[in-house]
Amino acid sequence: MSFVLLAQMGNEQVGWLSRKLLGVTLSSAEWVLWVLVILSVLSIALMLERAVYFATHRLPNSEELVQRLARGELEAVRTAVANRKGMEAAVLREALASVDQGADTVEQVIASTMARERPLYERYLSVLGTLGNNAPFIGLFGTVLGIIKAFHDLGNMGAKGAAIQQTVMAGISEALVATAVGLAVAIPAVVAFNVFNRQLKTLTSRTTALGHALVGSLRAERGGSSAPRAAASGEGR
Repeated sequence: MSFVLLAQMGNEQVGWLSRKLLGVTLSSAEWVLWVLVILSVLSIALMLERAVYFATHRLPNSEELVQRLARGELEAVRTAVANRKGMEAAVLREALASVDQGADTVEQVIASTMARERPLYERYLSVLGTLGNNAPFIGLFGTVLGIIKAFHDLGNMGAKGAAIQQTVMAGISEALVATAVGLAVAIPAVVAFNVFNRQLKTLTSRTTALGHALVGSLRAERGGSSAPRAAASGEGR
């Protein structure tokens, strides 16, 4: 009820700063709803863009490629990822291009390629996370402005009895719309943020598995080729 008392005191009994702040807060809170609508459109656009990006930048047959790498079918894998997009394909292409330099170099190439490709998947995810965390507070801000205006209008009306309850409830119900809209913006953004982060973790794990399969195949091939040379040197002695 402090808002009602403040309104009834009159401008001459209120400090300069209080009058200025009260004048700002008594303005229409509809602009908060417009801000939330714009953020909602932005959130939906980013979710659609990220969904398309994740769907078009992945290898559908990565499990099969892991088996081919384990069998040493490097040329078949090179052909399979030639025209593919995404982290998995980029890692395999660049790693296969450096096979002649040894397994240690291939490991470095895999790590550097993953570090380069990962931010492309993380793009705009921070925006979704920020919207999910702050949209409810923006809606709450609109609600607070609406409640302040409702109590101020009540103090100026001088209503009594049932009219007070009707005026206050109508104003508060309108003010709570901002909180509802803020939650409507935040919940899908949080869900999308978590889903995309989970997909990125899965994609990173699959890429790591492909890299380990390639490096393991190279080291097994090198170990197998060095064994006959060692045996031949022993026979020469």
